[in-house]
Amino acid sequence: MNKNQLIVRASFLKRITAKLASKNKLFSLILLTSLLILPAGNSIGQKTFNFEQVVAKAQKLMEQPYNPKAGLIPKFLLDIKYDAWRDIRFRPTRALWRNENLPFNVQFFHPGLYFPRAVTINVIEPNGMTKKVPFSTEFFEYEKMAAPLKKKIPANLGFAGFRLHYPINTPTYLDEVIVFLGASYFRAVAQYSNYGLSARGISINTVGSTPEEFPYFTEFWLVKPTPGSKEITIYALLDGESVTGAYQFVVRPGKDTQVDVNATIFLRKEVERLGLAPLTSMFFFGENTNFRPINDFRPEVHDSDGLQIALGSGEWLWRPLKNPRAITNNWFFTTNPQGFGLIQRDRDFDHYQDLEAHYEKRPSVWITPKGEWGEGWIVLLQIPSNKEFDDNINTLWVPAKPPVPKQPFHFAYTMSWHYPDNTRPPGGKVVATRTADGKTKQSQKFIIDFAGGKLEAIPAEKPLTAIISADPRAQIVEYQLQKNIITNGWRLVFEVKVENEELLQKVLQGTAPAIELRAFLKDGEEVLTETWSYAIQP
Repeated sequence: MNKNQLIVRASFLKRITAKLASKNKLFSLILLTSLLILPAGNSIGQKTFNFEQVVAKAQKLMEQPYNPKAGLIPKFLLDIKYDAWRDIRFRPTRALWRNENLPFNVQFFHPGLYFPRAVTINVIEPNGMTKKVPFSTEFFEYEKMAAPLKKKIPANLGFAGFRLHYPINTPTYLDEVIVFLGASYFRAVAQYSNYGLSARGISINTVGSTPEEFPYFTEFWLVKPTPGSKEITIYALLDGESVTGAYQFVVRPGKDTQVDVNATIFLRKEVERLGLAPLTSMFFFGENTNFRPINDFRPEVHDSDGLQIALGSGEWLWRPLKNPRAITNNWFFTTNPQGFGLIQRDRDFDHYQDLEAHYEKRPSVWITPKGEWGEGWIVLLQIPSNKEFDDNINTLWVPAKPPVPKQPFHFAYTMSWHYPDNTRPPGGKVVATRTADGKTKQSQKFIIDFAGGKLEAIPAEKPLTAIISADPRAQIVEYQLQKNIITNGWRLVFEVKVENEELLQKVLQGTAPAIELRAFLKDGEEVLTETWSYAIQP
């Protein structure tokens, strides 16, 4: 106990014993002594650690100059080879809470190579007090190429991040369910799924002319669960050149792993582009790719195959992803979005044929805003890639009214890490997008398969209507809509022509704006499907 704690407790005792002192001095003396020797966590009037305290830390941090060297690890750990870093393995027997009969336990990552900063990890005990988890080399096995490193590791190095384990698939085994590692990145899995796309706490200048910043979580607080807990709460402190922030994550693993995110950020200065609820994924090639980056036996390779949006107006959009030839970004304006996410809709193993990666088991992520987010844009950024392991897809919410520097800015949302189902969208959906050459050099053919909702029950002879629209610079020259008797869905085929060949070449070179296309199906006045949204661009 420090001097200040002793003074506070003595002052408190003086107030509550003033009346008793004149009548029973011995009682007052005993009470004074007992309060002074109480553990710090039991002091009367002391609050349990909570989110407001993280907010206060973030605000205080914002008032200080950014220190780009904070948390950086020794250079020899940054310079190690990948094989050496991989040979540093956490010992599962040292997992936090392993022997306490709790539903969660925690394993830690060692800093080095791609993870240049050490973070502080604390535990909030049931009495509300915090306890730092001290770093120790005894948490890890330093095997093969990493063996010479062990004796050089500083005693107070710190961890790169952590992962939570929970019995998500079977009641007898604690599976890895969510990991926080690197900058503000984290990712989770649904039941029976594998890791795929990632999320971030914030994005700064991901789209724009200013260099992108990567703020990072510097400190975490894990609320120790009870034996019957089905969720766990994590607090995190964010720091970066332009922003600080306080985050609360409530993680509920299950068939769909739900993560409630509650955040308050402070801008140190104005930023060109602030992105909320950012998601990062990979799309290498798919059914809409006729020219692949490499010669490969697999029909498709991607962690996500589309951006799904529920606009504030109630309309549902589906934008197929692609690996572009130039950096492209598409902006979808709306007010108070109902939700958005990167989806792995195709879950057929035969479409991937990968016995190692199992792309059909990659989860989707759906963002549901809490409260009104106002006006803004859901942005899709797609980056060319010739490697399967590049995260070349980003989506994020850009508010039309950015936060005022130095002032608190609060936002909250729920993330669902899941397999796609029939609830989003509530009607028919796009299940495949394919392209082909048109009849002329200025035209392109699109083949879109719709399924789900009421479509399967509609007979082939019933005349449905396809509503197709195109940028004024292009025209729809022909289309056919028919029942797909193989899938029991409906297939729409149409051709788009751009009369101006010079304009088309500029569009495909990225020197002219993309040509936007839209299509959906109706039965009379009833809309049966989401809106297929596509851009002709590089």
